[in-house]
Amino acid sequence: CAPVFVFLAGTSAFLSGQRKTKQQLTKFLLTRGLWLILLEFTVVNFAWSFNYKLPFIGLGVIWSIGISMIVLAAAIHLPFRAVFALGLILVCGHNLLDNIHYDSVLWSALHEPKIFNLDEQHRVRFSYPVLPWIGIMLLGYCFGKLYTIDFSLPGRRKWLFITGAAAVFLFILLRAINIYGDPAPWSTQRSATFTLLSFLNTTKYPPSLHYTLMTLGPALLLLAFVEKLKGGLARAIIHIGRVPMFFYILHLYLIHFIAMLAAEFSGFNWTDMILQRRTWVDPQLKGYGFSLAITYLVWVGIVLFLYPLCKWYDQYKTRHKEKWWLSYL
Repeated sequence: CAPVFVFLAGTSAFLSGQRKTKQQLTKFLLTRGLWLILLEFTVVNFAWSFNYKLPFIGLGVIWSIGISMIVLAAAIHLPFRAVFALGLILVCGHNLLDNIHYDSVLWSALHEPKIFNLDEQHRVRFSYPVLPWIGIMLLGYCFGKLYTIDFSLPGRRKWLFITGAAAVFLFILLRAINIYGDPAPWSTQRSATFTLLSFLNTTKYPPSLHYTLMTLGPALLLLAFVEKLKGGLARAIIHIGRVPMFFYILHLYLIHFIAMLAAEFSGFNWTDMILQRRTWVDPQLKGYGFSLAITYLVWVGIVLFLYPLCKWYDQYKTRHKEKWWLSYL
């Protein structure tokens, strides 16, 4: 979902720009980008660890959106076609850099995930190197053009279907060729099922061209089919979709709190969830975990639990448009 999240953040910026001057949009993107980076270093990372010492800082999706917004703040002053071309170059061309390796913070922030020790007790990991994410946001910004008065509903659905289908087809073609677009080529496995899984096992960190195509393509097709969706389900999705940062932060804290309870009731101590490192490499949590079915159940339960809060906050934001700070959460 991360490419869709970043892509539609760019689309949201474009639509917001229809009600603002270029200078106002630049200021908004710059300040919001800096705000997201601050949140990543503090509120978001504490949610992952529940450790006030923050022994590890993971620079993930929120940081990448923040950096991408700061770049977009400058890019919107370029001609529209230049923004589109730059987005395409970054998304389609960044895998040319896969064989370049530098033990550098700057290079890790741009393209190669890596962990750096700040001191004996603190580490930082660049989980979301920003080059491809910037490209995805730039393309999402250009995509917003489809939602202006220049396009009718049938015309927009036509382009959504064409671009979505083309992305899926291009993914299958490039993945089958197995030469360029992902640093982890697929290979024949011991069964057809595992060969298919190898084919689908594309690289997210950073998002390869294959990964981007296989996630954005179906999302564009979905947008083409659900635009006319009405009723309670559509309204519920819209309520959550209007307050993504609010939902994101709440769901991280709720999940971690539930994980503490789950640890206590499955042979571990709740304090084991005050983390020194990520859960999957923490020796005190060896053996902790649940089946995929339980995971899905928890996921559905958390969405349902948070829905009333998201609905309330969405309605509150709608009633209080004069409160500018609401747009930052």
